[in-house]
Amino acid sequence: MLDRHLHPRVKPWLNALAARLDNTSVTPDGITLTGFAIGLLALPFLALGWYGPALVVIILNRLSGGLDGALARRRGLTDAGGFLDIALDFLFYALVPFGFILADPAQNALAGSWLLFAFIGTGSSFLAFAALAAKHQIDNPGYAHKSFYYLGGLTEGSETIALFVLSCLFPAWFPAWFPVMAWVFGGLCWLTTLTRVWSGYVTLKRL
Repeated sequence: MLDRHLHPRVKPWLNALAARLDNTSVTPDGITLTGFAIGLLALPFLALGWYGPALVVIILNRLSGGLDGALARRRGLTDAGGFLDIALDFLFYALVPFGFILADPAQNALAGSWLLFAFIGTGSSFLAFAALAAKHQIDNPGYAHKSFYYLGGLTEGSETIALFVLSCLFPAWFPAWFPVMAWVFGGLCWLTTLTRVWSGYVTLKRL
């Protein structure tokens, strides 16, 4: 919901940094892999209850997720790079809730499982439509900078990052914060899934 509004504001900063890297040996795929390796640290940090360090690596992972695309657009988008980026992004999105589950299984397991279940819905509907949109060459002017069709919704990348950040900020003062956030956000994810399935079906039915 917020991605289309935030991307134009963040993109100039990422483009400026990408311009500095353009004449170096740094590659978009290298940034993707490095960002994912940094993001993997969120799992042990969350499991140990180290929410501050977990927050830092989550933010660094998401910054790298924007920077790799900015550099790729300067050098030319590739299908291989786009595939690597989205595959590792979805793995990262799954490991964060799992980290909270490991931190406190008794309190977080059920809500965290609900959130992961909801992520399957948003992820599968997103990727399934993207594959068919490419087959039918459906344009997506709202996200023209993406290497594949970006199907929007109520819960997109910006909202998911906000969930992770807020979940890391408050557990020391409000231990039940993550379960509450997970139940609510999971419900919103299912609303997103339902709207995506319906709009995707109607769009493809018209072709």
